Amino acid sequence: MDNKPAESFSLPYFAVIFVSRRTIVDAQYDDMAQQMLQLAKQQPGFLGVDSVRDSSRGITVSYWESEQAIAHWKLQIDHQQAQQKGREAWYENYQVHISKVERFYSFEKYLNE
Repeated sequence: MDNKPAESFSLPYFAVIFVSRRTIVDAQYDDMAQQMLQLAKQQPGFLGVDSVRDSSRGITVSYWESEQAIAHWKLQIDHQQAQQKGREAWYENYQVHISKVERFYSFEKYLNE
């Protein structure tokens, strides 16, 4: 989790699940991903993000207070430009799922030293 832990999010909240397959791997993509993360953190209603990636597939889940916050993020001009660059150069395909989270639980194993 990049921001505050999910346990601290007020229910319900929303998750944008971005599943992608990359065409190429380059430093420009990594730079843009970091820029978008920093920009997202500045958006009203942003709660946090989880992301995993291997050499070609990735899943990023961003968490938001409301559907309106998600809609504003989608319309943010720098984010739109990054999306366009992604379609032109970095993604073979992607899917976006938007879900309302009404329940949350977790498990964490604590190891004794």
